[in-house]
Amino acid sequence: MAGTTLTDRALIRLSGEDVCGFLQGLVTNDVSGALPVWAGLLSPQGKALFDFVLWADGDDILVDCEAEAADALSRRLSMYRLRRAIAIERDAGLAVHWRADGAEGSTDPRLPGLGRRWLAPPAEPAKGWREHRLGMGVTEGRAELGDGANLWLECNAAELNGVSFAKGCYVGQENTARMNWRQKVNRRLFVVQTDRDPGEAAQIWYPDLGLAVARLRVEDAATLAWGQPIMPDWIKEAVA
Repeated sequence: MAGTTLTDRALIRLSGEDVCGFLQGLVTNDVSGALPVWAGLLSPQGKALFDFVLWADGDDILVDCEAEAADALSRRLSMYRLRRAIAIERDAGLAVHWRADGAEGSTDPRLPGLGRRWLAPPAEPAKGWREHRLGMGVTEGRAELGDGANLWLECNAAELNGVSFAKGCYVGQENTARMNWRQKVNRRLFVVQTDRDPGEAAQIWYPDLGLAVARLRVEDAATLAWGQPIMPDWIKEAVA
């Protein structure tokens, strides 16, 4: 598995007046402490619209997001900015880099097994990232997370360190906190091994990898007719 540049990622730079405070009232995770963290921007109903990794760069924050969603995410952030003196711009001088192991950068904030991640000028494209990530049962991006169709905790956000239950309010916080208080997530996203097109049973199918992403009732995952869900330890513990 070779790095380094994740060509399907983009960086949005937020700079200006109290960028940390601006994001703290919007996103699911606590950005007042050490970064990077994985977080989501949700609908008011608590459904996942965008997911990203947040990095500190001095007083600026860099949003490491899905490249195809970068423009839409920038527009969404601009909508919430109102009259704040905050600039929201693509940063083309830096890229997101990844390796499955090594000493560069930081451990992926979702799961240590995902490897190391860092920001630097673009280099040669990475190979094997998507297969590695899905093989560990980790989903990301609008096609996999459902683009407003799935609640954030159904996206395994609690297990993957993508939500703080101790911070103040953010968009979609009420339903997210209520679901956590009940301590029961009835449906979750699973990565499923399958060699046949699952059709509408899955949100997306990667025939080249023999993998699909599906939102399943937890009790149905063990008896799925069209494939075998990947069940790493972190998700086994979540559904036990």
